Amino acid sequence: MSMTPLERVEAVLWGHGPDHVPFTVYESKLPPCAVERQLRNEGLCIHNRHYTPMKPVTPNCSVETHTYTPPPQTGDVYAGETLVKTTTRTPAGDLIAVNKPAGFTSWRVELPFKTADDYPALIALAEDTQFLPDHETYEKALAWMGDDVILRATLGYSPLQAIIYNLMGVETFCIEWAERRDRVMELYEALAARDRRAFEVLATGPCPYVQYCGNVSPQIVGRERFRELILPLYDEFGAMLHEHGKLFGCHLDADCGLLADLIGESELDFIEAFTPAPDTDMSIADARRAWPCKILWANFPSSVHLADQEQIYATACQMIDEDGGSQKLIIGITEDVPEDRWQENFLTINRACREYGRYD
Repeated sequence: MSMTPLERVEAVLWGHGPDHVPFTVYESKLPPCAVERQLRNEGLCIHNRHYTPMKPVTPNCSVETHTYTPPPQTGDVYAGETLVKTTTRTPAGDLIAVNKPAGFTSWRVELPFKTADDYPALIALAEDTQFLPDHETYEKALAWMGDDVILRATLGYSPLQAIIYNLMGVETFCIEWAERRDRVMELYEALAARDRRAFEVLATGPCPYVQYCGNVSPQIVGRERFRELILPLYDEFGAMLHEHGKLFGCHLDADCGLLADLIGESELDFIEAFTPAPDTDMSIADARRAWPCKILWANFPSSVHLADQEQIYATACQMIDEDGGSQKLIIGITEDVPEDRWQENFLTINRACREYGRYD
């Protein structure tokens, strides 16, 4: 009897041996429709990231949001567009961010860090953040979702990544790193202490699959900062999860070649969203050589979604071939796919996994 989609994914994650290569899609990339039902009937597993069994609380900070539209007469570059302003009030001052909604995501118009005067408020917010277990919501979702959905817990960016992408932006970070590195590191340590409070909650919680951080760009972070400021927290958290019988992953979807040996030595069990060439600097074969014991929860390369169905099928088969029958490969969709391509493409990738990806 064939495996259910969930059993197939879990067979890869736990090394039990699946019947064929699993195909997964983020819950946000799979609109409910007839093709979605067909895909699920044909073995696709939905990769749902929305039920992390904890919730953050900030007893001494508050958040206010309001939606507005700058009028044309202001000359604002966003005149006539909907914007969302978020004000976070902390004991050390207010932080303001502005986003522009864009469907399932948003564009960042203003980041919270504006000047060095914002360090105290950012540190105060980090120090105030606590994490409470929320097992009930997770367990209810687990009971409801069925045998073709896998739930995966998520903890956001590690401190350095959060500073670069959520708080400052790349250019501002580079200036602050050059001119006020001691202040950046003070904020880093406050965020690391915050994350450690979450580590314990997730390590002792009910979800066996936990992901932390990701989107590491070696062109920005560099090898030294990755080794000294990112990897140690991966290993600390990963070791805690392993003590409690859980698996640890990271969303590494950019060029990984410069960091491959460090990733290979880490506590990571699965490399989620790993995107092979032609979109990055590593193929599936390169990744399997670099990380023979790690699970590749790979993203089908986004650029190939524009090809014809013959090439879509051939690319999926190539990914399977390059993995070398390790039984440690999951092919997934973790990025946007053009609206007029996703249905046919997903059916083709799913078919390749069933037909070509079968293990004898």
